[in-house]
Amino acid sequence: MKAGICLSIGLTVLSPTGSYANPQLALAFGCFNCHGAIQRGDAPTFERLSGKLAKFKGDSVAEANFVSKYRSGEPLERVEAHERLSPETAKTLVHWLVEGGK
Repeated sequence: MKAGICLSIGLTVLSPTGSYANPQLALAFGCFNCHGAIQRGDAPTFERLSGKLAKFKGDSVAEANFVSKYRSGEPLERVEAHERLSPETAKTLVHWLVEGGK
């Protein structure tokens, strides 16, 4: 019985449409390749991203606008990995960062 409960919780955590996100979701989508402890290029770490996105805490409209912006990229700063994320996954990951990324 306990194994079934643990499996269910694990699937929720990894689900891009679930309400819970954590480092496991970022790992599943390869985010640590650029934003982990060893940075790739000028990509900010998750810690820096969380600090930057903390200003959106409690402002769902600003958070949604940021999700849209980072998925589409700016003309000379496109990130293909961000563009490939579904809107639901991007929203979940950004919200996780807004809430502190822990």
